[in-house]
Amino acid sequence: MTADKNKKTLVSSDTSPPRPMTMTQKIIAAHAGKDYVSPGEIVMANVDLVLGNDITSPVAIAEFDKAGAKSVFDRKKVALVMDHFTPNKDIKAAEQCKCVRTFAKKHGVENYFDTGDVGVEHALIPERGLVTSGDLVIGADSHTCTYGALGAFSTGIGSTDMAAAMATGKVWLKVPGALRFKLTGKLGRYVTGKDLILHIIGMIGVDGALYKSMEFTGEGVHTLSVSDRLCIANMAIEAGAKNGIFPVDDKTIEFLKEHGADEPRIYEADPDAEYEKTYEIDLSEVRQTVAFPHLPENTRTFDEIGDIPIDQIVIGSCTNGRLEDLIIAAEVMRGHRVAPGVRAIIIPATQKIYLEAMEMGLLREFIEAGCVVSTPTCGPCLGGHMGILAEGERCVATTNRNFIGRMGHPKSEVYLASPAVAAASAIAGKLAPAI
Repeated sequence: MTADKNKKTLVSSDTSPPRPMTMTQKIIAAHAGKDYVSPGEIVMANVDLVLGNDITSPVAIAEFDKAGAKSVFDRKKVALVMDHFTPNKDIKAAEQCKCVRTFAKKHGVENYFDTGDVGVEHALIPERGLVTSGDLVIGADSHTCTYGALGAFSTGIGSTDMAAAMATGKVWLKVPGALRFKLTGKLGRYVTGKDLILHIIGMIGVDGALYKSMEFTGEGVHTLSVSDRLCIANMAIEAGAKNGIFPVDDKTIEFLKEHGADEPRIYEADPDAEYEKTYEIDLSEVRQTVAFPHLPENTRTFDEIGDIPIDQIVIGSCTNGRLEDLIIAAEVMRGHRVAPGVRAIIIPATQKIYLEAMEMGLLREFIEAGCVVSTPTCGPCLGGHMGILAEGERCVATTNRNFIGRMGHPKSEVYLASPAVAAASAIAGKLAPAI
């Protein structure tokens, strides 16, 4: 009798109102098969997509084979993108791609992308509709957090975790706490998502969101394009975050439909979800922002920037190589020429973007302005190829990191900026705002 009474009491406690969760926590809970997760909790979660590239995948493949795994858990849920050093820049790059190519063929990996059908991974994956809202995505690349722009939980992991996930479809996760960024207003002319995320990183620092979820809310979210959101979520890791995430709205749904993604699963934060801190940002007050060497938090606006001559600009990468970025850059450059002594490198992020930019006449405009246009690649972003810096050179880049030696010589300098600012700087021959 006592046991029965105790049992009834336990059942009663299980039916109490659910405890509040953030958007990220809800997605993790669903993939862990739990009703509730709390910050700091360790869970085993099912994954919807495992991602790797030509740098990180060979290490994961070696661990996969060492563990004796016989097959990938799902041939449709592994994506391997040869984007960093392709077309192969040297023998080592060729061997790395051969390793991944062989693995993909052996295991029937359906989403394998190589030269001619490739793109910078975090632009290519959304473009191919491989991520949808509510997904849990992991990738052996720190900027895998990009897909939070589409209402997914996505985060970077190590190559060993990638190996285990390719074999099992599961990953261990520690549930992150959350920071809320409440956005109001609308960005001004030539002020973009890149300026906003640099503004935020400058405000909170490169460790300001350490292992936290950066959750963006407020009416201002709906004024941001999907490209802006992809850029912002991409750089959440530069604030130390586990992930960045946006609510799903009409723009998200339209993007997913346009790219053939699966039906979205929409999660919303509970009204009383707990955030460690809330930051309120009026988008109309954000200015064109540049991150000076050698950290993304070292930000300045143009009222603080003097005369800084430059040697190179790069417009591209997983942060800012989308069609919207190229359209803005072309608009700023139209009718002008790149300043003497400046190398201007334009890198469309995918083959589709390259083709669309060509059909719109943007590539002709860039070339006639004195730019060089590259095939899609990560290339210069990580000091790989297609734009390496010599000692003492300065580059304005739309990439996401400006650490010492990031794009070449340890005594070179990288200034992070939007495509509009990079284009204006190419014309001026120095750091310059877009007007």
